[in-house]
Amino acid sequence: MRLYEQKKWWKRALAIIALCIGIFSIWYTTKLVKQLSIEEEKKIKLWANATQSMAKAEGNIDFMLDIVTGNETIPIILTDGNNNIISYRNLDSIQAKDTAFLNDQLLEMKSEHEPIKIVYDAENDFYNLLYYKNSIVLTQLKAYPAIQLALIGFFAIMSYLALSSSRRAEQNQVWVGMSKETAHQLGTPISSLNEWINLLRETPKEEQGYLLDELQNDTKRLELITERFSKIGSEPILKEENMDLVVEKSMQYMKTRVSSLVNIHINIAKPGNWAKINVPLFDWVLENLSKNAIDAMNGKGELNINISHDTKFVYIDIHDTGKGIPKSKFNTVFKPGFTTKKRGWGLGLSLVKRIVEGYHKGKIFVRNSEAGKGTTFRIMLHVA
Repeated sequence: MRLYEQKKWWKRALAIIALCIGIFSIWYTTKLVKQLSIEEEKKIKLWANATQSMAKAEGNIDFMLDIVTGNETIPIILTDGNNNIISYRNLDSIQAKDTAFLNDQLLEMKSEHEPIKIVYDAENDFYNLLYYKNSIVLTQLKAYPAIQLALIGFFAIMSYLALSSSRRAEQNQVWVGMSKETAHQLGTPISSLNEWINLLRETPKEEQGYLLDELQNDTKRLELITERFSKIGSEPILKEENMDLVVEKSMQYMKTRVSSLVNIHINIAKPGNWAKINVPLFDWVLENLSKNAIDAMNGKGELNINISHDTKFVYIDIHDTGKGIPKSKFNTVFKPGFTTKKRGWGLGLSLVKRIVEGYHKGKIFVRNSEAGKGTTFRIMLHVA
C-alpha cells in the first residue's frame, strides 16, 4: 500500500509542477504582451505626431519623415473625419486594392483600439483619424500561451499513455517471468526427486542410504525455494555469515546437478570473508549467476569463483569461459526482459541485482568480458 500511496503523491506532485510551469508561462507571456502593446501604442502616437508636424511644416521635416516611414510592422489606416479611407500602411498590398478588404480591416482596427485624432486645424475642425491594430508579432505572442499549453498538454498526455503502456508491459513481463522462474526453480529438484525415486525402486534396501540423503537434499531445496519466494517484497533479516562456507555449500549442490564437463573451482584468497546476508536469497544469487555462466559455456568449460576481502568489502568474482558479453550490454543485462537465450525470459539477472543491491546494499556489475574468452561478474558486500 505504501508503494501505491507514494506513486499517487508523485503523480500529484508532477501535476502541480506542470500546472505551475503553465501558470508561470502564461503570466510571463502576458507581461511581455502588455509591454509590447504599450511600446506599439507609443510608436503609433509618435507616428501620429510626426504626421501632424509634417502637415503643419513644423520641426525637422527629415526627422519626421524618418519616423513616418520607419513604421514597417504595425498595420494602420488613416481616414478623414468622416471615416473615409485616405491611406494605409503595412497591409497586404494585393488585398488592399479591394475596398471590401480595407473596410473589414478598418472594422477590425476599430474593435481593437481607439483611434488617434490628428488635428491639423482646430478652428476649422480639420483632422484625420489614425486607426491601427496589433502587429503580427504581438498577435502571435498573444496566441502563444494557448498554443504552448495545448502542446504541453498533448505531450503530457502522450507521455503518460506511453509510460503507462510501457509500465504495464514491463509488469506483465515481470509477472510472466516470475511464474516461469518459479516453474524453473521447482523443475530441477522435482526432476531430481523423480530420478531418485526411480533409482530407489531399483536399489536394494541396504544400499539406499545415499539415495535417501539425496532425496532429503532435494526436499530441502524445495523448502529453500519456497522460502526465497516468500521473502520477495519484504525486508529480509540479514545475519553475519562466512561467505566461504556459503559459496562452498551452494556450489556443492550445483556440482551434483550439472554436466561433468563443467569444472567448478572455488578460490579463497584468504579465509575469514564475513558479510551480513540472507542465506536463502544470496544462495539464489549464486545459483542464477552459475546457471547463466553454464548456459554461456554451452554446458562445457571452467567456472571459477574467487573470494577475497579488504577492510571495507568482501569480493566475489564469478568467472566463466563462455561466449562473453559486448561492452555496450554491461548495464543492459540487469534490466527485466533482457536475454540472449531463445527460450529465456530475462528475469534472472534482474532478480540478482535487486537482491544484491536492494536487499543487501551491495553492488554487482560486469567486471570484464571478452568475446570467446568469458565473463566475470563481481559482487561487492560490506564486511561484517
